[in-house]
Amino acid sequence: MSQLSAERCFLSDGQNLVTEDVTVVEGDVATISCRVKNSDDSVIQLLNPNRQTIYFRDFRPLKDSRFQLVNFSNSELRVSLTNVSISDEGRYFCQLYTDPPQEIYTTITVLVPPRNLVIDIQKEIAVEGEEIELNCTAMASRPATTIRWFKGNKELTGKSEVEQWSDMYTVTSQLLLKVGREDDGVPVICLVDHPAVKDLQTQRYLEVMYKPQVRVSQNYPVQGLTREGEPLELTCAAFGKPQPTDMRWLRVDDEMPQHVVVSGSNLLISNLNKTDNGTYRCEASNAVGKSHADYMLFVYDTTATTEPAVHGFTQLPNSAEELDYGDLSGTRVLLNASTEALPTVQLSNASVALHPDSRAGRYFARHKGTYFTHEAKGADDAADADTAIINAEGGQNNSEEKKEYFI
Repeated sequence: MSQLSAERCFLSDGQNLVTEDVTVVEGDVATISCRVKNSDDSVIQLLNPNRQTIYFRDFRPLKDSRFQLVNFSNSELRVSLTNVSISDEGRYFCQLYTDPPQEIYTTITVLVPPRNLVIDIQKEIAVEGEEIELNCTAMASRPATTIRWFKGNKELTGKSEVEQWSDMYTVTSQLLLKVGREDDGVPVICLVDHPAVKDLQTQRYLEVMYKPQVRVSQNYPVQGLTREGEPLELTCAAFGKPQPTDMRWLRVDDEMPQHVVVSGSNLLISNLNKTDNGTYRCEASNAVGKSHADYMLFVYDTTATTEPAVHGFTQLPNSAEELDYGDLSGTRVLLNASTEALPTVQLSNASVALHPDSRAGRYFARHKGTYFTHEAKGADDAADADTAIINAEGGQNNSEEKKEYFI
C-alpha cells in the first residue's frame, strides 16, 4: 500500500480530534483514521465527501463494500478504502458527538502514474553528422510527469509540453541530438519522475551510419629502413557502417609501378628501387562516403645505416589537424597533408617545408635533424632546397604557392 499522511488536529474543551491527509496511488488502499485524545466515550463517525455516513461507531450504513473497518474503540475509528479511484478524491469528515459536536476533515488525493511511455524517433537510421529528433510521451498521468533524457550515462536536456485532458495530463518531451559514429549502438533513455511510480523508463538504441576509417600497416620490413633491393608489404584495413564495399590502392600524383602487386587489401613490392619513391594511398568507400590513408615511401641505399629523425611508417591523417605529436616519433610523415601533394625533395640540414602553425610544423621546430620525403621530378639535380622546390613540376608559380619555410 502506497500512502502518505499529513496530520491535522482540532482542539476544543479539552478534546483533541486528530486525523491525517492521505495521498494514495490509484488502485491502492487508503486508510482513514479518526482519533480522540482525552476521550469521554463520545461517539465517533466518518462521513464521505457527500456527507453520507460511512461508519457510525462500528456500523457501516453506506453500501460500499470497499470500505472496511480496521479498528474501533473509544479513542479511534480506522477505516480502509480499497481499489481507490479518482472519483474517491475529496474531503472525508471525522465527527465526534460532544456538546457542541466536533468535526475535522481529511483529504484523500489520488495519484495516477503514466499509462504508457513511448519514444518516437524521427529517423530509424541516421548518418554521422545529422541532427535527429526524438520524442518521448508519458500519457494520462496525475499530476503531470517530469521527463528526463539520457544518452548512455550522460543526461541531456529536452523541451517538454504538457497537455491536460479532464483531470489527466499528457507530457511530451522533444530531444534534438546531433549524432556521430561513436553514438552507434548507444541507448537513448527516457526516464519519468513521478510520485506514483519509480524507475519507469524506456529506451531506443541509436543506429548511425558513417564513412570508412582507413588504416595502413607495414608488414615488412617490420622496422628499420626501406632499402633498395628489399621487399615491402603493406596491408590496408577499413571499417565503417555499412562495411566498405570498395577498396583500392593508388599512387598519389603518379602511375603505379608495373612491378607492384596489389592483391585485395595488400600491396607488395618484391624488389624496391628508388623509382618507387612516392606516396601510396589506400581508399575505401561505402554508401556514406570515401576515406583514405597514405603511406610515404622513401627507398634508401643498400649501404644506408643511419636512420633519419623521421623514418618508418605511420597511419597518415587526411588533414593537418589530425596530426598528433605522439604519433610522429619513429614515423614517416606526409609533409603536405592536403589532398594536393607538395613537390618534395631530400633535405639535408635544411628547413622543412611545413607551415609553422600546423602541428607537424611545431613538432619539427622542436626536433631538429635530417628529414626525408619522396623525391619530386625535376629536383634530382638541385643544389639546395630552394632550387629543388623551384625546379619541381608545376614551375615557378607552383613553387610560389607551395614554398613555405620554418626555421
